[in-house]
Amino acid sequence: MVCALALMLLLTPMTSFSSEAESRFASLDGARVHYKSYGKGSEAVVFIHGWTCDMSFWRLQVPAFESKTRVIAIDLPGHGLSDKPQINYNMDLFARAIDSVLRDAKVDRAVLVGHSMGTPVVRQFYRKYPEKTRALVLVDGGLRMMFDKAMMDAFTKPLRGPNYKEAAARLVDGMTGTMISTALREEVKAAMLATPQHVAVSAMDALADQANYGPDKIEVPVLAFFAKSPFWPADNEQFFRSLAPNLEYHMWEGVSHFLMMDKPKEFNETLLAFLMKNNLIKR
Repeated sequence: MVCALALMLLLTPMTSFSSEAESRFASLDGARVHYKSYGKGSEAVVFIHGWTCDMSFWRLQVPAFESKTRVIAIDLPGHGLSDKPQINYNMDLFARAIDSVLRDAKVDRAVLVGHSMGTPVVRQFYRKYPEKTRALVLVDGGLRMMFDKAMMDAFTKPLRGPNYKEAAARLVDGMTGTMISTALREEVKAAMLATPQHVAVSAMDALADQANYGPDKIEVPVLAFFAKSPFWPADNEQFFRSLAPNLEYHMWEGVSHFLMMDKPKEFNETLLAFLMKNNLIKR
């Protein structure tokens, strides 16, 4: 099974999806936000990538859902094929970018799937646009600050200097070290290091902003996936349940930070079951 999955990952390029969809661009503050839309309808499942990633990180999810519901994959501002102006890349900007895509695609309501940094992004979208949010799916991302400001400043300082690529590469290596495929690890690293330094640093600063982590409740259904790691505190599930009363929680062993790529079949099956249980997808 592991060998078969490794082969599948090796044969699936980072930019590949099962069917072609035309690139589209929504407009936000005069800049273009790139997205691809699969299927039709006023409701959709929307995939949001993490820090310095792009829509291709969902390439093993889009084919599994495009025949069941409308699917949209987005390159957040500063990432992928979206424009990369010299601006602040914060959670509010990313949330507004998602809204600009939904309006351009004529989608009224969405299930938002956010990986890593995408978790506070989709939560911010829910804060701003609760009427447009059907459910949230949080993939190995946090809803509270894990370190104080001094620790975060020390963590991000190497990313600000002239050796950004080396510092970012070490950070990515830490995220991907347990991936089963060496080739996939290298593809992931190359994709993440392609994001410009000014975008990466600004987005990391946004992740360290305490304002993103208020205690306000999430009243829509929530599905949360985590890779078992010392990074997550012992009370992680309890904390998430304190914010999201309607929570389905999973902690998986033997996966990296990119667990949707490590175990795509299990991830897709779990997500589909959640969508069906909460009547978010047609049976």
